[in-house]
Amino acid sequence: MKSMSKFAVLGLAAGSLLAAAVPAMAHHSYAMFDRSRTVKISGTVKLFQWTNPHMYLWVTVTDDKGVDTLYGIEGSSPNSLSRMGWNKHTLDPGDKVTVELQPLKDGRPGGFFVKAMKDGKDIVGGPG
Repeated sequence: MKSMSKFAVLGLAAGSLLAAAVPAMAHHSYAMFDRSRTVKISGTVKLFQWTNPHMYLWVTVTDDKGVDTLYGIEGSSPNSLSRMGWNKHTLDPGDKVTVELQPLKDGRPGGFFVKAMKDGKDIVGGPG
């Protein structure tokens, strides 16, 4: 009987850990992004936020009529990006960039970062 109760306690503990992990996984949902499409924008970095849990890149895109649109682009965590060679100055305000992103499903200007080009060099860091 002793071994059966130990097994039950271990099973209950494992179940509790799995249940606690579900909300954490939901936080990292990509449901708001259209992962089936990639869009390319070109503009000027307004702000690069090297913050946890995800970096944010704000790019101003000017259309043919001179109208500015600010794109909010979410990316991976600074921890993940630093392992790919990024740092808090990989993108700086004023940088001219072309960014590939997976757009927001609701049509707002923004999306999830896939890669960028700055000074003729690719900067990768998006979804696998």
